[in-house]
Amino acid sequence: MIIKKFGGTSVGSAERIKNVAELATSDSKPTIVVLSAMAGTTNSLVEICNYLHNHNIESATECINNLEKSYIKVVEELFSTSEFSEKGTQLIKNHFDYLRSFTLSVFSHKEEKAILAQGELISSSLLHLYLNEKGIQNTLLHALNFMRINEDLEPNYPFIVENLKHEINQNSSEIYITQGYICRNAYGEIDNLQRGGSDYSASIIGAALNAEEIQIWTDIDGIHNNDPRYIKNTRPLDYLSFDEAAELAYFGAKILHPASVTPAKVANIPVRLKNTLQPEAKGTLISNITIQKGIKAIAAKDNITVIKIKSGRMLLAYGFLRKVFEVFETYKTSIDMITTSEVAISLTIDNTTYLNNIIEDLRKFGHVEVDSDMSIICIVGDFITDSKGYGSKIFNALKDIPIRMISYGGSKHNISLLIKTDDKIKALKSLNSELF
Repeated sequence: MIIKKFGGTSVGSAERIKNVAELATSDSKPTIVVLSAMAGTTNSLVEICNYLHNHNIESATECINNLEKSYIKVVEELFSTSEFSEKGTQLIKNHFDYLRSFTLSVFSHKEEKAILAQGELISSSLLHLYLNEKGIQNTLLHALNFMRINEDLEPNYPFIVENLKHEINQNSSEIYITQGYICRNAYGEIDNLQRGGSDYSASIIGAALNAEEIQIWTDIDGIHNNDPRYIKNTRPLDYLSFDEAAELAYFGAKILHPASVTPAKVANIPVRLKNTLQPEAKGTLISNITIQKGIKAIAAKDNITVIKIKSGRMLLAYGFLRKVFEVFETYKTSIDMITTSEVAISLTIDNTTYLNNIIEDLRKFGHVEVDSDMSIICIVGDFITDSKGYGSKIFNALKDIPIRMISYGGSKHNISLLIKTDDKIKALKSLNSELF
């Protein structure tokens, strides 16, 4: 079994959907196709939800109508027969009549999750109909029938395995199509795996079925050794370990969702990143095997806030760090980097939702300073513990850039440095010249 996940840009137009149909059916092995919503759809659905939360029914209706028109155009361009054009048009009408029904009643967060699920439901149904029109036998699997998270918002694997296999056994096929991102929660309500969760869906499905390979198809030919948005002549990496890929995904490589590699890593299933626009390109293969030592890639994570807690009570005291960490646990805010001295702790967060509450609670322990508009530069590879020279190369490249924090030694796959966001592009260029 091969799992093929296609992102929003890969199904962003009628022409792209036709291209995905070719790629989805290119293997002789049974394949499960996992689809995101068409590019821009989820943003529009979020906008609709915001209007409904603010009781702005007129703007919500206008946004729904405009999005429906764009889908009707896709249907007109996608299907070549009147029979399937009518089926596609009716499909769109049903989904958008459903969306309009939310303008007639009280709106809550439960209804919001149902609205956000429509993008994936539409894209998967359109591909299903298109393959039917082409005479290609395929089965549409509804992710809401098998994808479930528990009360801790983690995948409920026993439920997923049992119900996914049941769905497949009921519908013998070589091509299965399903939705990424969407699921049900522990109470059976429509929910989701958070933004970017289609990668996660593909990895969960692959692990549940012990797939041969999980393919993530996007609009770029694998993970590059630096950010191609800022650096010219970057190159895709042929191989990465799961640990290296996880570090890059978490610290800024947008091609891969940070959580998506975990189920595949645990199940020891390789993940291949491919380009829908250049399917002949090799892409990046991620596995449990480390192909080569040394520095592989650089990534940057923006919107970082650094918090410094300075207290004389910390000197020679035990339990101080625990008290500080409990504040972040209370507000469900994760920490990226941390450095300590005898009298101070500096740490970084990327979620500032509860920043004011956190600061107020931390002031009980000492003086608190906060700096925003920071970025973490992450240098990733396989660094042997007794290797020499990596640190000197990195710091030589950044000799003209102020470094606020350094994290080195927490992982053999990652050296992280905190700098001002204004210095990010300069840092990426300097590191690229020095390291590659």
